[in-house]
Amino acid sequence: MRARFLGKDPDSIGGNSPTLYATDRTDRATYIAQGWKVTDPRVLADIGPVPDHETLVEIPEDVLKFYTRRYPEREGKN
Repeated sequence: MRARFLGKDPDSIGGNSPTLYATDRTDRATYIAQGWKVTDPRVLADIGPVPDHETLVEIPEDVLKFYTRRYPEREGKN
């Protein structure tokens, strides 16, 4: 599996995360989000158990707009 950069948080300090990537999986469309690890106990309680092989990552809404870069031919069409 490979990852393709889609975009980075425009308000990121020092050019770091949060960032969104698209994978090249052929069986389904998936994304990799680089963001802030969720550690707030109230949020973790709201979500419930997370398997050891998974984690929760918080990313700003502005980063989600980069989803459309996976499908450039769809941009601007609603």
